[in-house]
Amino acid sequence: MQLPPIRQQGLLLRRYKRFLADVRLDDGSTLTVHCPNSGSMRGCSEPGSPVIISRSDNPKRKYPWTLEMVRVRTGWVGVNTALTNRIVREGLENGTIDSFGRIHSIRPEVRVGDSRLDFSLETDRGEVYLEVKNCSLAKDRIALFPDAVTSRGTRHLRELDRVREEGATGALLFLVQRSDADCFAPAAAIDPLYARTRAEVRARGVLVLAWRARVSPAAVSVERRLPLCFQDSPQPEP
Repeated sequence: MQLPPIRQQGLLLRRYKRFLADVRLDDGSTLTVHCPNSGSMRGCSEPGSPVIISRSDNPKRKYPWTLEMVRVRTGWVGVNTALTNRIVREGLENGTIDSFGRIHSIRPEVRVGDSRLDFSLETDRGEVYLEVKNCSLAKDRIALFPDAVTSRGTRHLRELDRVREEGATGALLFLVQRSDADCFAPAAAIDPLYARTRAEVRARGVLVLAWRARVSPAAVSVERRLPLCFQDSPQPEP
């Protein structure tokens, strides 16, 4: 997926109030930009890090510039979680994400219980309810999620288990927006309840998948599937 055409590079000065960041531009000026990421951005929000920002063409926005990615020692990390579902949908539509067989239709933002799941897929294998999570944290070449405690994420796991009980497929897909990860694991030290719930629903049949994206200053696209590097109840590959 191509990023907006008006982009520039700067240096991150600070990220604050969750959704704001100050960026120093090449001319020395400082710009306050929108940071569309509700997580902690642990490991990719160090002051002085190079960043890519893009300009929106929406004249009503208070902060027209958006923080798209941050460069860490090993490369660029995509932090704009508002793009995550669009990147995954593109991967589903062009066949790069092939974990579900042939897909006939994709419906976004599907209400299930008290939550909304990201997609409902009609496939050759039946209906799939898919929740997508953006992963920007990695350590020792292992992608980790979450980067902060997520009660909402735990609720989504239980909703996926509910649709599985009702006869559909519940699936969770982690989009790893950095190139320095070779496998995926839950960040149990950060949110043990989420990690424990994920293990429980996976053992009962909820699919857990991780796909890595190629991240560059101009575009982000799904690249390849990552293996899961954690130990719990075995589950056949879809």
